[in-house]
Amino acid sequence: MRRIAFINEKGGTGKTTLAVNTAAWLAQEAGLKVLLVDMDTQGHSGKSLGVDVRTLPRNVFHLLTDSRVQLEEVVQPSAVPGLSVLPSYKEMADFPVEVAQDARRSHRLADRLAPAEAAGFQAIVFDAPPSMGLTTRNILVAASEVVVPVALTYLALDGCAEMVETVRKVGEAEGRPDLRVTKVVPTLYRKTALADAILERLKAYFPDSLASTPLGFNVKIDEAQSHGKTIWEYAPKSRGAEMLAAIAREIHEAPAASKKKKQAPRVA
Repeated sequence: MRRIAFINEKGGTGKTTLAVNTAAWLAQEAGLKVLLVDMDTQGHSGKSLGVDVRTLPRNVFHLLTDSRVQLEEVVQPSAVPGLSVLPSYKEMADFPVEVAQDARRSHRLADRLAPAEAAGFQAIVFDAPPSMGLTTRNILVAASEVVVPVALTYLALDGCAEMVETVRKVGEAEGRPDLRVTKVVPTLYRKTALADAILERLKAYFPDSLASTPLGFNVKIDEAQSHGKTIWEYAPKSRGAEMLAAIAREIHEAPAASKKKKQAPRVA
């Protein structure tokens, strides 16, 4: 079962947009039964699928902190056939404190998602919070691969390099040597000299894993989220839909493993 984590320690990189629409593409185009797991306190993944996360009696926090709560009690259906969401909300801010005394606190998510495959799910997509704490560590332990959205800004290279190194260290520490970044997706692309220069640096460092389609600005993507819909429900023929479909297809076809290692890039 594919377990794809969208992670970046910096906010505003398009992480949730990519996670939600990739999950929807895997369900619609690849025909998979997909579970989208939101781990952010803002609950934006659920909101982007039209789920009112504020009124739900249980969310991922309750699943992770109360052994009596079962996965099927928390999973919510979406309007996209084959796609369900495990929603999150503000309670997740208390997660690190609630599990602080648990020796397996980094494995809570992996343990609680163990029934997902038996429930018929063929892929799990994780939307991580914009920070590297216990919540994101849980995601890395539960995931089999990592996708890093990289905003094409001045500090992007350093941030991406740090993320790759974090994935390596967590994989080693948690007995997951196979965990790796399988795709790097350039986002917030504008046709400027700086953006193109950063893109060239990323191509040099990630020749095999850099997405060939950058995610540029597109108003239809924002409008779709504001209506609680995926881009294909809202504007399936838009440029935003074309970009997100191309990126999702690359993620779907990404190799599961690679032996190539390089030193982390630095901004000059």
